[in-house]
Amino acid sequence: MEVITTDAMRTVADAAGWDAGLQYDVYQKEEKTSAGKGYLFIKRTFDIAASVAAGIVLLLPMLLIAVLVRIDSHGPALFRQERLGKDGKPFTMLKFRTMYTYAPANMATNEIDMKKYTTKLGKFLREYSIDELPQLWNVFIGNMSFVGYRPVCLSENKLNSLRKKYGVFGMKPGITGYAQVSGRDNIGTDEKARMDLFYVEHCSVALDICCILKTVKTVLTREGVK
Repeated sequence: MEVITTDAMRTVADAAGWDAGLQYDVYQKEEKTSAGKGYLFIKRTFDIAASVAAGIVLLLPMLLIAVLVRIDSHGPALFRQERLGKDGKPFTMLKFRTMYTYAPANMATNEIDMKKYTTKLGKFLREYSIDELPQLWNVFIGNMSFVGYRPVCLSENKLNSLRKKYGVFGMKPGITGYAQVSGRDNIGTDEKARMDLFYVEHCSVALDICCILKTVKTVLTREGVK
């Protein structure tokens, strides 16, 4: 299956000499991350600085959102769930709660009836990815990055198994990533695995910047949201 990049990413790919249309068979070929020490240092430095800056700027809005979540439905403002991160180790990812407390706690959203469990406020928060803001804390403490593969529930065995087999877990998961800006909820498990593989093979400051810029457009236009 062909990996399709956005125009912005294709421009960066061409400039860097990448074959953006290269086919990746994740079932037959193991790939290694291209992340070097210099890149990882720059990435972590940016993560710390940006998470602190964003946390300060968004502190009051996030407190307001937390209050609104509590008013909108019974339960805590934050939702905590185990996800697989670097080296395949589980960590607790934070989100604003967007579902009722009686919703299944350890299942992926594509495994349940979202219309049945999502709150009125939660629908809005999810559409514009506002529910992801508490993950600034995950980035600050180091179990996530701004850009990486999107961590999924432990129940998503197929995707997690592919990531483990092909070395994707050698990097940290991200708030956003290559797959998130290339289809989001509209792409299947196999394609997500291929895009994760593409990212870890070609991770760079330039690709991270492209992902972040594309994320802004994706969030504002709600591309790929289900």
